[in-house]
Amino acid sequence: MSDGSTIARLSDRIAERAGADPESSWTAKLLARGPEKCAEKFGEESVEAIIEAVRGDREKLASEAADAIYHLLVMCRARDVSLADIEAVLEAREGRSGIDEKAARKSGG
Repeated sequence: MSDGSTIARLSDRIAERAGADPESSWTAKLLARGPEKCAEKFGEESVEAIIEAVRGDREKLASEAADAIYHLLVMCRARDVSLADIEAVLEAREGRSGIDEKAARKSGG
């Protein structure tokens, strides 16, 4: 179960909807189409967020970013990657310089 954050609750809802009727749930419909379709939708939403970031419209960017986060979680669900899995990676990286962390990944350490 979630820690109560909005994103954690969204992740829980996606997990709940995964087994729903695809005719009554957008999440179930996406998941039924397979990981590739989920990835395609995430890509589309990411591009829309990028466009709004370039345009500089904060409200539209926030909306598109929310769409991208939702579709990211659906895509990850389609490949059995949970929010907890993502958070574990982020936690392991916490406190490290992004430059150092990226260098360590490239060198295998």
